[in-house]
Amino acid sequence: MDQNAKGPKGAGFLKVCGILMIIGGAVGIILGIVAVVGAIALSALAETNMGGLIFSAVLALVAGILQLIAGIIGVKNCKNPEKATTCIVWGAIVAILSIVSQILTVSGGGKFDFVSCLTGLVVPVLFIIGAVLNKKG
Repeated sequence: MDQNAKGPKGAGFLKVCGILMIIGGAVGIILGIVAVVGAIALSALAETNMGGLIFSAVLALVAGILQLIAGIIGVKNCKNPEKATTCIVWGAIVAILSIVSQILTVSGGGKFDFVSCLTGLVVPVLFIIGAVLNKKG
């Protein structure tokens, strides 16, 4: 079987990571919606301004949406080397959001969770590696 029949080198990486990102994004959207509703309800019940909490919840929802989009783009374009740069950019966006999440956790008084940071970066980094391999052909 020749290379073109099975796709570029990174096609498998990109497809598997894209599927994982779709699943993670869908879960993130559901949890983000719950977080936004919960933060708004808590703010109303406490009768105080919880803008930071609501902002974090909205950011979690947006991150889930962006992760879902990135996953769909990766799966859709896993055999298309011309779209590798687009996949790299989307993978970087998801990775950056994972880092921002850790920064918000620490700035909100939580402690830095190395394992969470690492697991939040593994799939986007593998996604980027798959896209880079696709770009090379």
